[in-house]
Amino acid sequence: MNTDKPVILFDGVCNLCNKSVQFVIKRDPSGIFKYASLQSDFGQRLLKEHNLPADKFNSFILLQDNNIYTRSTGALKMLSQLNGWKWTKVLFVIPAFIRDGVYNLISKYRYRWFGKRDECMIPTPDLKGRFLD
Repeated sequence: MNTDKPVILFDGVCNLCNKSVQFVIKRDPSGIFKYASLQSDFGQRLLKEHNLPADKFNSFILLQDNNIYTRSTGALKMLSQLNGWKWTKVLFVIPAFIRDGVYNLISKYRYRWFGKRDECMIPTPDLKGRFLD
């Protein structure tokens, strides 16, 4: 699945994930990124194409240059492309197993700590072009 822009895939019913997408949108005025929920048709096709679980939505996924980046690596790669957040590249010195350990802990408890929606976020008309499916 090839897109001209990097795509952030997120759990569409997770409040933390939705807030994270809003955080990125505010810091991405030039529209570097596109977005899709893991539950969307696009998200499901991408998961299946890359042999990733299509029913467990516990990982942030960044599709960029035909490569898949997950968990902390995907999040840091995305953050380091935002204005004012380039400094996050230094966090790559922390071994992935440590970064992902923290990521997995937050992922495991995100619904309990931040809540869950009944349905995926619906983008406003002016942001609709940034969302796939």
